[in-house]
Amino acid sequence: MNTFKNKFVFTKLLLITVIVMVVGCDLNMTNPNAATEEDVLSKQEGVRSFTIGVQGYYSENAYPDVVLNTGVTTRELAINTTFSSLVELEEGGTALPPENSRTNSIWDGLLRTVSMTGQIIDNAPDVIIDEAELSGIMATAELYRAMALGYLIQSFEQAPIETSEEVAFHSRSEVLAEVLRLLKSARDRITQEPPSADFESNILLSGFDLENTIYAMQARYNLLAGNYQQAIDASNDVDMSATSVFSFDGSTTRNPIFDNIAFGDEGQEYAPRDNFGTPVTEAGDARLDFYLSPDNAQSTPNGLPIDEVEGFFTSASDPIPVYLPGEMNLIRAEAYVNLNRPGDAVTEIDNIRTKQPSQDAFGVGANLPAYSGGTSDPELFEEIYRQRSAEMYLTGMRFEDARRLGRPVPSSDPALSAERNRVYYPYPTSERQNNPNTPENPEI
Repeated sequence: MNTFKNKFVFTKLLLITVIVMVVGCDLNMTNPNAATEEDVLSKQEGVRSFTIGVQGYYSENAYPDVVLNTGVTTRELAINTTFSSLVELEEGGTALPPENSRTNSIWDGLLRTVSMTGQIIDNAPDVIIDEAELSGIMATAELYRAMALGYLIQSFEQAPIETSEEVAFHSRSEVLAEVLRLLKSARDRITQEPPSADFESNILLSGFDLENTIYAMQARYNLLAGNYQQAIDASNDVDMSATSVFSFDGSTTRNPIFDNIAFGDEGQEYAPRDNFGTPVTEAGDARLDFYLSPDNAQSTPNGLPIDEVEGFFTSASDPIPVYLPGEMNLIRAEAYVNLNRPGDAVTEIDNIRTKQPSQDAFGVGANLPAYSGGTSDPELFEEIYRQRSAEMYLTGMRFEDARRLGRPVPSSDPALSAERNRVYYPYPTSERQNNPNTPENPEI
């Protein structure tokens, strides 16, 4: 299992076992395969394989469910099919029921990731002998658990942080505190005991930069938690020339965004909306051509103007960035606004506005003139939202960004032209039926 291809083939095979063994969103059901699960995780090779499997499951299932489905909610994407689950998702507001399979898939996939990473964290110290390998495995599990919990609390008003029976729900601040605890633990581990070369070659998936991803997630979630100086500090630790990606070989594993977005007349389930789906997009922004190819098509069934997608989603083997370096500039810009340092915020905004594609590790560049707008908090927040919407198109972050940066709140019956159609998603009915701790659903 020393090659990229073999590692992914093994990951695919392991995922079959993982999906059978993990309960999903029904958190208080008994797992009938517990004995098999214990057997797998009681051996070194089982823990190693499970760690590979978690990475594959997240990148091929949990993460794309967030990107695609929140993308419809925030108008980055239009639906291009008459499936009732997607029609409900595009309508949003009170028309989105708690039984909707698309929002339920976000819940289910992220909690499966939480459950699988928890099993690694609980079992790896007992069976992995090499300390450098253990450091890498534990840090990877903590990082993926943190990313899953982070997207969960960005999509739902409250969330569990464990997957035991009748699990408790936690507030946004509590979940973010757990995310940051996990990230600090992961960072401390690899600082004190750098992961082994064998771990890097045979367990960590190809193209994934563990260290810089931990730093980037610390920056992201410190910002969301309101820890502005810590967010700045973590963002400055990220190597802006480094890339961290979810890799796909194009056959055994495939870019899931490519597989689900419409290309021309192929008519798949999702299609990119014109101008990133937001009214604040600036004419002349070079990122429009990076991410979108103009088309005169309209979506089905709602007749919305759609384009063809470019960027990181043009083939089954395209790697998807885990984060974009430009997010670090925009994290600093937002933190500086909140710290009453508008001049520093404008400097970071201009670093993004004037960036050439050749200056970015992924080739993302706006090529716009320097910022010339006002420097009040609302004006700067709107500009930061504009830049995040373009720089970070289809990263699953806009649902959170719209709330945090003060975009218009949708009505209970939003028009298709509204910037977004929900504030948070309803909790799955299956969760409510099995867990009496499930909170009331948010109105929208």
